[in-house]
Amino acid sequence: MSQAPRAPIHTPLPTVNARIYPSGGLDVLSRDEVARLRDASSGMHDLLRRCALAVLTTGSVSDDPRAAQEQYKDFDIQVHQQDRGMRIDLSNAPAMAFVDGEIIRGVAELLFAVVRDLAFRAIELGEDGGRDLDSTDGITDAVFGLLRNARILEPADPNLVVCWGGHSISREEYIYTKQVGYELGLRGLDICTGCGPGAMKGPMKGANIAHAKQRRRHPRYIGVTEPGIIAAESPNPIVNHLVIMPDIEKRLEAFVRIGHGIIVFPGGVGTAEEILYLLGILLREENAELPFPLIFTGPTASAPYFEQIDRFLRLTLGEAATSRYEIVIADPTEVAKKMTAGIRKVREHRIAQKDSFFFNWSIDIPLEFQQPFRPTHEAMAALDLHKGRKPHELAADLRRAFSGIVAGNVKEEGMRHIDERGPFEIHGDPEMMQSLDQLLRAFVEQRRMKIQGDYQPCYRVLG
Repeated sequence: MSQAPRAPIHTPLPTVNARIYPSGGLDVLSRDEVARLRDASSGMHDLLRRCALAVLTTGSVSDDPRAAQEQYKDFDIQVHQQDRGMRIDLSNAPAMAFVDGEIIRGVAELLFAVVRDLAFRAIELGEDGGRDLDSTDGITDAVFGLLRNARILEPADPNLVVCWGGHSISREEYIYTKQVGYELGLRGLDICTGCGPGAMKGPMKGANIAHAKQRRRHPRYIGVTEPGIIAAESPNPIVNHLVIMPDIEKRLEAFVRIGHGIIVFPGGVGTAEEILYLLGILLREENAELPFPLIFTGPTASAPYFEQIDRFLRLTLGEAATSRYEIVIADPTEVAKKMTAGIRKVREHRIAQKDSFFFNWSIDIPLEFQQPFRPTHEAMAALDLHKGRKPHELAADLRRAFSGIVAGNVKEEGMRHIDERGPFEIHGDPEMMQSLDQLLRAFVEQRRMKIQGDYQPCYRVLG
């Protein structure tokens, strides 16, 4: 007599209950800040819980933002204000964040960074904060305030290289990012990335070894993220300074304001979004004379990837865009030398313009690059992707198109929209849409959209 197949048994993941105290630059919170972080009605407590869970699963290889929440349904975090400071109570926290019952020190520092940044957001950027978030100057001031509060801004010589690239890359590409990071580290350069795995982890890992060889005592490995992306790209273990910006636009502005040069490794739609954001800004007449080293690089096998990116940029933004970046293939040492020389020019320019080394006040970022874009089906379909527009204006809408695809791929709200209404539709100039479709198909074929599983497109490109 045959037996019915048994349902698979899911073994609960080990968890820990813990009480921890400040580490990593957060000593006290006001009663108002604590109350707001605990307020379930405003959604702030749920946001705190999701960001904290991402930090506690540091090193996770999943890029599904819902996976950790499903695995740790009973996890909770409570922040308490005390007369002598503050404490955090964790319930059913992932055991992977602990050793012999004690939370790993680096994880604790990142956890308090989450509390710090969300508390600042709740008070300073809330309705009662008094900040102007509808003007260019007001938004830039908010970005500055967040970075200063996170102790990211240091009055030292320019040496911070921002590295962009995908979370889902090949092993060969990952090793190459480490090699570039190593060469940068040997030259005393610090690293800033989106804090996740792949091309965000590799440069930090390579630089970490080089910094150890050079006996650098206080190297910086800065991770800049935002609530919508941190669950899909949890911080890698090397990050020692984490800052959570309120949205992707402020995250991108933070990269551009604090970085002294940018290196782009192979990636997917998120990397394309970053490229279009920066080039759209640099192509403005106001920024024409501003030195800003920008290098695209990867191993030999990645040369076709950058050729396709280059063709897309020439078609959409024009030949002028190519003057703002260099492509270097399979030469980590040359990349580091070019970046060092470029940062030297940045230093000279900042001195001449009496601009600060730690925050780029001179670069002009227009409001259309700063205002948050909420990717709905209506907003995606309404993007103006046609020729004849000024390059920086077209770049702004192309950036939004890629941002919407990122949201549909890895952000909870975007994924929910796709589940409910199907793929986003992107309309535009036929030639431009054909090039965009080819680029996106290549990302899918090269498995740059998702780390694991088969990818189901969250978009349709229509001419």
